[in-house]
Amino acid sequence: MANRDYYEVLGIAKDASEAEIKKSYRRLARQYHPDANPNDPSAVERFKEITEAYEVLSDAEKRTRYDRYGSAEAPSFEGAQGFDFGGGFSGMEDLFDTFFGGGGRQRRASPTPVRGADLEMRLDIDLEEAFKGASKEIDVRKIDKCHICDGTGAKPGTQPKTCPTCHGTGQLESAQGSLFDRFVMVRTCPHCRGEGQVVDVPCPECDGAGRLQKKRRIKVEIPPGVDTGLRLRLQGEGEAGQRGGPPGDLYVITVVKPHKLFTRKGDDLYLEASLGFPQAALGTTLKVPTIDGPKVSLRVPEGTQPGAMLRLKAKGMPSLRRAHRGDLYVQVKVEVPTRLSPREKEILKEMARIRGEEVNQEKSFFQKMKDGFGAG
Repeated sequence: MANRDYYEVLGIAKDASEAEIKKSYRRLARQYHPDANPNDPSAVERFKEITEAYEVLSDAEKRTRYDRYGSAEAPSFEGAQGFDFGGGFSGMEDLFDTFFGGGGRQRRASPTPVRGADLEMRLDIDLEEAFKGASKEIDVRKIDKCHICDGTGAKPGTQPKTCPTCHGTGQLESAQGSLFDRFVMVRTCPHCRGEGQVVDVPCPECDGAGRLQKKRRIKVEIPPGVDTGLRLRLQGEGEAGQRGGPPGDLYVITVVKPHKLFTRKGDDLYLEASLGFPQAALGTTLKVPTIDGPKVSLRVPEGTQPGAMLRLKAKGMPSLRRAHRGDLYVQVKVEVPTRLSPREKEILKEMARIRGEEVNQEKSFFQKMKDGFGAG
């Protein structure tokens, strides 16, 4: 590096302390390291300048010569392995710490907590329960925290110990390659299997796992207006986490069972009602059941046709997400009698005659005999 001020290269004052020199060098080395700038050829030259300046200014004797004569006969940058880093660096290992934060040893971070798995469960409810809401209890089998050791895996009265192999990190690292072509391999610690802790005396209940399968009874609150397919989330009622991670959630999927009277479509209910022909023709008032208990009056206008839909407003299901209630639709079925009395037949024949409608005229037995032998 010709005619370049080492202090200027590192961006420091001429009276900078060793700590300031080291801090500036580490910052610039990270910024201009070739691995961090693979597509910038100028970063390599800049990195060489920074390293050469640091080698001189971090050495008290070389710095004195440089300040006095403007030169310290600093070696050119021909690879990092020949440098005397000084100033607190211990060679390649500390330089690797600067760039990668690991030095090829175990990681300093703690094992990553793992959240417990979510669970799903079906819950069948009646239409009346969907209308009013309900409080239900369900039995759930799941992986839960051991109640004997409180999830530590250690026998009561003892404690897990920090893994001596990974020092509590749960992982081991190994670095390979040169300074500018270096990569790190990370693997799970074989001693603690990634937990960061080891148990000398395992819990007799869970055998050191800290978790075991249990059956728990859980209360579920069903809000009014639920329908088939609704997912109710019970936070924290899933499986237990690992390494201090939180538990998962339990999702309860509601299934509304078919009703003997009502059919549901969204927030509306549907019901069938049978009418006699005179009722449909002349009109009437029916008493129809509702989902919330008492029967209500329904006016049937005269001339109501078979299959007609009559509406009772706000007599359906409550809405789950808004202050609203659906309607009750009553579908009319007109019954045709299969057996008629002589008087009923007479009345219907008279009605047909008045309306000009042809009907089958049923003859008596004696009339049929008379027609059979003829009249002369």
